[in-house]
Amino acid sequence: MSPIRSDRMSRFSFLVVVATLAGCSPTAAVEGPVALGQTALVGGPRVRPDHVVEDSRCPVGTRCVWAGRVVVRATVSGGAWSRSVDLILGVPVDVADGKLTLTAVTPARRAGQSAKTTPSRFTFAFQGGL
Repeated sequence: MSPIRSDRMSRFSFLVVVATLAGCSPTAAVEGPVALGQTALVGGPRVRPDHVVEDSRCPVGTRCVWAGRVVVRATVSGGAWSRSVDLILGVPVDVADGKLTLTAVTPARRAGQSAKTTPSRFTFAFQGGL
């Protein structure tokens, strides 16, 4: 093999490795509402909603005896620690040195749909400090 061809192969191999590794980089955490699998930065910990465990909210335009609730299983991390927690809409949970709350799930539930079946956005708040 000629030295020129070998050099081209080395450069090509390097570019393939770099492109592959670039695709593996984690998505950046964002502030504000996030979809399932996205990471939210909430003033300390990072929160990634993994899946909707329950969405029994009363659909818009109907009368219900009970307002229902949303339960989202999320991965919460900060520094060198990470843990899975179930977050119920409006109910604070002890995390690190503060309280983490699922504050909103949008869109509102419609008859025949839920956060399990409709792409939803989740908003979190953290009170405390890391």
